[in-house]
This record gives sequence, structure tokens and C-alpha cells, in this order.
Amino acid sequence: MKFYGGRCDLPVKPGSAALECSDVHHRYSATEEEVLTGVNLTVQPGERVALVGPNGAGKSTLLKLVLGMEKLKSGRIGVYGHPAADCLHRVAVVPQRGAVDWNSPLNVRQVVMMGRYVHLGWFKRPGSADNEAVDEAMEIMGISRLARRQIGALSGGQQQRTMLARTLAHDADLLLLDEPLNHVDLSTQELIFHTLERLTAKGKTAIVSTHDLGVLTVHFTRAVFLDKQVIADGPPAEVLTPQTIARAYGFEFHKDYHPWMP
Repeated sequence: MKFYGGRCDLPVKPGSAALECSDVHHRYSATEEEVLTGVNLTVQPGERVALVGPNGAGKSTLLKLVLGMEKLKSGRIGVYGHPAADCLHRVAVVPQRGAVDWNSPLNVRQVVMMGRYVHLGWFKRPGSADNEAVDEAMEIMGISRLARRQIGALSGGQQQRTMLARTLAHDADLLLLDEPLNHVDLSTQELIFHTLERLTAKGKTAIVSTHDLGVLTVHFTRAVFLDKQVIADGPPAEVLTPQTIARAYGFEFHKDYHPWMP
């Protein structure tokens, strides 16, 4: 299992955005296909942003660039007023389930404790504050009773709760969640949303990559439609239109059909 993060003692610059992407371009060297084209995006502290778009739209690539998992080819990405690479301590990620090695021998508590490594370093033993943070994170996500279970023995919902508990233990300011709703039950989805609502109410920021258009107007303060570039950006009720969806996904709805309504 990979851990993404780095130490950052830089203070938050007053009035700075949680995330600022300026004219971001990116292409993979293997194909030379441009996957992001002139992306400009500013996210303020306390926002819950849905990052929406089809497969191949560049959603995961954008999150990887913020995390330094892909090298930025062109443009600038800032986190709380500093270059993203210098401020990864303030960023935590819930990766796509396919990016996690569920055959790892680690148990639930060990995975959640990984969220504290950015504070501990790799060689210090966890102290009482670290154990308390892990206990609280597991309690919030309802997985305390699973502490000694190997992560591969969990259900999809339990695995996703574990990864979010790891993020809570990290206590980061900017949370990046890549398709967290895939293969999870409804109760886990609601727990994820309620947790994000509570965190953003305290000033933390959440950016969630999702395909689920039905949750946008209920659980997010903002929706950003991405298809290699930003197609639409604003309050979900305003940007979630048949025209936006047609442009993002390459198909059209009947004029009286609203996909976010039952």
C-alpha cells in the first residue's frame, strides 16, 4: 500500500485558497495524449466540491498532480498559498479502491495509523495522541470492532470506511477523494457525506471525484464538470443542466428529462 504525503511547516497564507490550479496542462509521455488542457480552478477553504466527468476526463490525473504522484508538465498548482509540492502535509487522499493493495497483511488499525505517519515520520513509535486520533477516527467511521481484521477480508463499504478513517487520522486541511462512492452501500455513502459536511463546517476542504449526478445538489456546495478542461463550474443546481451533461458526456437528454430528479 502506498502512502502519499510530505512534511510541511509552512504556515497557511492569510486569505489563500485551499487549492489553486493555474493553466494546468498535462500529457502522458507514453501516448503524448493531452489529458488536461488549460485547467484553471480555485477552491476556497470550507467548500465541498464535486469533480464530475466521464472516464478519461482527467479527474484522477488532476488529483494525482496535486499529490505529486504525477509530475506537473505545465502550469502551477498551489495549496494554501504555497506550491503543492511544498505543502503535502496539509493534503490527504482517499484513493480509488483499485489503487490499494487489499492483499496487504495490514489490519484495519494499522492502515488507519498510516494517517499519522506524516506527523510521526516513518521511524517514531506512535504516542498517546496518535493512538487517540486513530481511535477517534475508527469510532467516527464505525469500524472500531474491525480493528484487527485484515483489510482484504472487509466488504467494499468497510474498506472505504477504513480509508476515510485513515484520512481523518491524518487531520489534513484539504481532502481529496477519488471515486469514494463506488461499490459501497447506501449507509456508507451517507456516512461519508455526513463526515465531509462536518469537516467542511470546521473549515476543512473536500474535493470528491464522482460519477453520481444524483448526489450533487444534496451533498455538495459546488460542482466542477471536467473533460480535459473545465466545462462548467458553480453551484450544483445552476450547472447541472442537460446542456452541461451533454457537453461533458457526449450525449443529450430529452429537454424535459432531469437526471438528478427521480
